[in-house]
Amino acid sequence: MNTQSNAMYDASVDAHRAAPAVLSPTRPFYWAVRRELWENRSIYLAPLGVAAVFLFGFAISTIHLPAKMRSLSALDPAQQQAAITMPYNLIAGLMMATGLIVGVFYSLDALQGERRDRSILFWKSLPVSDVVTVLSKACIPIVVLPLLAFAVTVATQWLMLLLSSLVLAGSRLSVAALWAQVSFFQTSLLLLYHLVTVHAIWHAPIYAWLLLVSAWARRGAFLWAALPVLAIMGLEKVVFHTSYFAELLGNRFGGGAEAMTIPGTLPMNPMTHLTPGNYLTSAGLWIGIALTAAFLAGAIRLRRYRGPM
Repeated sequence: MNTQSNAMYDASVDAHRAAPAVLSPTRPFYWAVRRELWENRSIYLAPLGVAAVFLFGFAISTIHLPAKMRSLSALDPAQQQAAITMPYNLIAGLMMATGLIVGVFYSLDALQGERRDRSILFWKSLPVSDVVTVLSKACIPIVVLPLLAFAVTVATQWLMLLLSSLVLAGSRLSVAALWAQVSFFQTSLLLLYHLVTVHAIWHAPIYAWLLLVSAWARRGAFLWAALPVLAIMGLEKVVFHTSYFAELLGNRFGGGAEAMTIPGTLPMNPMTHLTPGNYLTSAGLWIGIALTAAFLAGAIRLRRYRGPM
């Protein structure tokens, strides 16, 4: 009886070992995204480099911070806030611009590069579908870069605030005015909202179009991405004497005004009013989402049949 039970136990163990492991549907996508981060270090090195250079320059400028804080007492509250928060808004703007530039160049090379260096032969030999591959590449500029820009911006602003506080405390000045004007928590939430609504969702069709061109073009992806746009704008101007397409494109790159009303120059102004209702009901949002889906579907189909160059 004991021998029979041992044999049954051994058989169940062998069957368990022989059974294939069931992978999570999201696991290939997760590793595909990690692969993009491994192969494209500029995704995170560029924002970190810009933040490091800016932080170094800000540290040098704190030499004049005590005198600046004393001179601000003669200004009205609005001017004081503008003067104090200027470097914090500047680093946020630099991070957003850096993310946009990195996202554009990454998207232009994402699918063309793997055909140029013939690594597409290796990646197609793996059990990873074209859908997962293209979506993982689209995830970098649409999801990863905005979140990375937010994290680097918040970390840099926090270090700037701590450094400024230490300098003021060393000069025997109160740090209360500094912390009150910066409004760190509120501006961080406004920055995150702006990055999600504009740099992720609103700019998504731009990145999807660049990925589509990257999957199709054999060389000169930037030219093939820009020339059709310029041709449409020129044709409309000559035939109809209008500039609607150029205005639509400018609105897409500029981020539109549906997500928030901005009294200042940057969306981190504490007086900014969020308007998510207008954003979710705007035609531009849903047209952009539809174009993103169409461009990505085209990129997936092109990658499926494209070979190495």
